[in-house]
Amino acid sequence: MMSTFPISPQKEADLERRMSRLGLRENDFVERFIRGSGPGGQKINKSSVAVWLSHPPSGLDVRCQETRSQSLNRYLARRRLVEKLEAKIFGEKSRERQLKEKIRRQKRRRSRRAKDKMLANKRHQGEKKRLRSTPRSDES
Repeated sequence: MMSTFPISPQKEADLERRMSRLGLRENDFVERFIRGSGPGGQKINKSSVAVWLSHPPSGLDVRCQETRSQSLNRYLARRRLVEKLEAKIFGEKSRERQLKEKIRRQKRRRSRRAKDKMLANKRHQGEKKRLRSTPRSDES
């Protein structure tokens, strides 16, 4: 049975369910607590809140330092490792990869045809607005 994490019982039960579906047990993990990196100054340099979680049978490693709470980082590391393992086993695209692909598509340059079409539409809209405006008289 998993130790209690500072999260809702539903989230903990969901993680346990996902782990049992994959056949994972707590004994399968190698867990180490390491010092974090990045901003935080003395607190980061003195406390080991980052969690390094390894699953030797699959060869997957996860390092988590999202929060300042070691116990929450333990939960997040397990969740991340389960997501990686699910993606590896079931061949599903992970949410992270889907998000990266979406951003890449959004940043992609428009084709010449699409750009010409968009600019023509803008000119058309501008012309409609110009025709709607009241004529100005220069006699003042």
